[in-house]
Amino acid sequence: MRFLPGEWFVLRILIALAVLDVILLFSKGIRVDVVVYASIIAIGSLLVVMGQYYRVIRHESRLALALIAAGLFVLFTVGGSVFNYMFLPNTFTPISDFLIKIDEAMGYHWPSLMIWVSNYPRFGTFLFHVYSTSLPQLLVIILVLGFMGEAQQLHRFLLTGVIGALLAIVTWVLFPNFGAESFYDLPQSVLDAFPIAVNPAYGDMLLTLSRDGVDYLSPKDVLGLIGFPSFHTVMACMSVFFVPRHRVLMPAIFGLNAFMVLAILVQGGHHLIDMIGGIGVFAIAYLLSGATMRRLSEGYAMVDESKVI
Repeated sequence: MRFLPGEWFVLRILIALAVLDVILLFSKGIRVDVVVYASIIAIGSLLVVMGQYYRVIRHESRLALALIAAGLFVLFTVGGSVFNYMFLPNTFTPISDFLIKIDEAMGYHWPSLMIWVSNYPRFGTFLFHVYSTSLPQLLVIILVLGFMGEAQQLHRFLLTGVIGALLAIVTWVLFPNFGAESFYDLPQSVLDAFPIAVNPAYGDMLLTLSRDGVDYLSPKDVLGLIGFPSFHTVMACMSVFFVPRHRVLMPAIFGLNAFMVLAILVQGGHHLIDMIGGIGVFAIAYLLSGATMRRLSEGYAMVDESKVI
C-alpha cells in the first residue's frame, strides 16, 4: 500500500484511537451495535482500498486522493464519536452555570432568540436544514480538493478536523457542559412553530447520559455531546477556510455558513460562548495542522504525489 505522509499520519491516529476505543469499551463493559458499526467501518475501509487500487494499479492520482481521504474521514467519524462516549458518566464538575453567566454578560439569552425565530417559522425551518449540511459540506470539500489534486491542502484539512475534534472532546471531558437547551424550558408554541434539531428534550437526554452513562452504543442513537466548544463551529470554520476558490462552490459555502452562524445557536441549542470557543479550537487546530504538514513535507521531502511512503 502507498500512503502519502499526511494520509499516513492521520491513519496512525486512527489506529491508536481504534485501539483505545476497544480497550475502553471492554473495560467499561459497554455493548455495541456490531452490525451497524461494522458496516460503517467497512464503507470507510473500502474507500481507502479503492483509493489504493486507483493509486497503485490505475495510476489515477486525483481519484485516489479523494477516495482515501473520504475513507479516512468516515473512519474518524466512527472512532471519534465512540471515543467521546467513553467518558460517560462524566465525573468532572460541570461549567454550565459559568457559561450561562458569560452569555448573560454578553446580552445573549437563548429562549429569547428562539421566541424571536418562532415568529418566522419558515426561517426557522430553513435554519434546520442549514444545520444539517455541516458534514456534507466537509465531504464535498474533501472530494473537490481530491479531484483537484490538492494533496497538501486536503491533508491539512483532514488534520485540522482530527485535531479540532480531539481538542473539543478533551475540553468537554475536563469541563463538562450540556448546551443552553439543557437548562431552559421553551413555550410549547415555540416548539411547535418549526423543527428544532437540539431542543430541551434533547438536552434532558444529554443530562441523563452524563449522569448515568451508557451501556449500549449504536450509531443510530448517538447524540452530539459537546456544548462548549461548539464543534459545529469548528466544522463551519473548516468549510470556509478550506473551500477551493471555485466560482460556484465558494459562494455557496460562504452563503451556507453565513446562515450557519445563526443555525448553530438556534438549531444547535448553543450558548454564544460555545461558538467563540469553537473558533478558538479551530484556530489552534489550524495552526497545529499547518506546523505538522510542514514537518511532514520536510521529513519526507514530499514534493508531489509520487513521493510516497
